[in-house]
Amino acid sequence: MSDQVQADFSVKPTLVGERVLLRPFLMDQDASVLRSLLQDPEVGRLTGGSHGSADREPWDEAAEERMHAWYGTRHEQADRLDLAVVERATGACVGEAVLNEWDSGNHSCNFRIALATAGQDRGFGTEAARLIVGYGFEGLGLHRISLGVFAFNPRARRAYEKAGFVVEGVRRDALLYDGAWVDDIVMSILAPEWERHRGHPKAAQ
Repeated sequence: MSDQVQADFSVKPTLVGERVLLRPFLMDQDASVLRSLLQDPEVGRLTGGSHGSADREPWDEAAEERMHAWYGTRHEQADRLDLAVVERATGACVGEAVLNEWDSGNHSCNFRIALATAGQDRGFGTEAARLIVGYGFEGLGLHRISLGVFAFNPRARRAYEKAGFVVEGVRRDALLYDGAWVDDIVMSILAPEWERHRGHPKAAQ
């Protein structure tokens, strides 16, 4: 499959699921949620964005400008795909889903996702993962999509497993957080696996 489709990350699609859709960012609508994500200490902990409670900086005008500069230019990026996760019932942004670290020679990408409190524990993460991973394989011709999830985030690991990711290794003591070492669990999904189960591995067994 990866030899048949040339990856084109300059296209920023809208991907529609049952309960969520993924679309390009609209800063006039999404800024408040994105701001809350960047300020949320739990999101920072689970994504490795900080190394402890003392590592968090106050939100100021400069941080606000950096946020707008970052998310306001995601549609211009030709080597990655950043999309807002939107709850279909309300039209509200609840997070982001990203394919980045594109390795064109090996047809591979990294995947990451972050959800605000309003989007957690509702199955949105698994559905968003299926949408963007499916696009990665079927729309971009990728062969492999991988991710890392810290050992203190079993909820995210379960969501990834439901979408078809499998554990392939552990980066031991990869993160030092509040004085404790945390393992980073490496997971991946391959194009032939996706072709077999389309993000529903249990149903395909």
